[in-house]
Amino acid sequence: MGSTERFPLQFASLPCLGGGRIGWREAGAAHPGAVALVLLHGIGSGAASWQAQFEAFGSQRRVLAWDAPGYGESAALPDDAPLGADYALALSQWLAAAGVQDMVLVGHSLGALMAAAWAADWTAQPGPRPRARLRALVLACPARGYGRAEPAAREAKWRERIEAIERHGPAGLAAARAANLCTPDAPAEVVEHVRANMARITPRGYAQAAHLLAHDDLASRLGRIDRAATALHVIAGALDRITPPEACAELAREAHAPFTLLPGAAHACYVEQPAAFDDALARVLATVATPASAAL
Repeated sequence: MGSTERFPLQFASLPCLGGGRIGWREAGAAHPGAVALVLLHGIGSGAASWQAQFEAFGSQRRVLAWDAPGYGESAALPDDAPLGADYALALSQWLAAAGVQDMVLVGHSLGALMAAAWAADWTAQPGPRPRARLRALVLACPARGYGRAEPAAREAKWRERIEAIERHGPAGLAAARAANLCTPDAPAEVVEHVRANMARITPRGYAQAAHLLAHDDLASRLGRIDRAATALHVIAGALDRITPPEACAELAREAHAPFTLLPGAAHACYVEQPAAFDDALARVLATVATPASAAL
């Protein structure tokens, strides 16, 4: 899958992390006038998983992917039971620190919940909005969350994830679960790329993200987004066993959003089928291009 050495980690201190730092990787810093592409990973991944997208889009625009709070070398959130608003605040502060002003925001799996929480706050926040202008929100294999389940069921989902990370540790969890995010015939290097990124999770960051998954609800967030200002798109893998394509298509119908199905792709769609995924992203970016942007 190549090396991420060309996209080294960068850091900024965030007030919401108590002055702790957030880490991210990026490409295309020489294109500040173009609409930026901001990428949020899922519960078992990290910034380095987006390498193919750095390579595909970095020649035309700035591309940034964070290690979410508690992931990689990023400091954890102070609250061990966070919700979407906590991640949205961290995202706002990171975007400001990175100087992102105009963007398309992509959230994969649990990253879709984080992205939607930020997008809803961008619409609903009283007074000045977060600095970055949101042109489009792309939800890839989105996790809907269990926020509408009964309280006991939500707690059980959270405890299940905590017990898994405590029992197996990051490396063991990655070894056990990486293949489930790929198709059965995925190349070995694809599965290894997924495993290596999952192995970089931290127990506390994973447990916090698991709380978000267990207690938040994606659909309620989407209902608060100003669709006149922000386009919404849903992408799914046809062979996804984690967030099945039928559920993703239903979400798109509920939200009246365009839906793209990627044949031959499982949950780790942007890693296993980067050409098809990038083509779908390019079509979104083309709809929000500005004169300063390079045509895709």
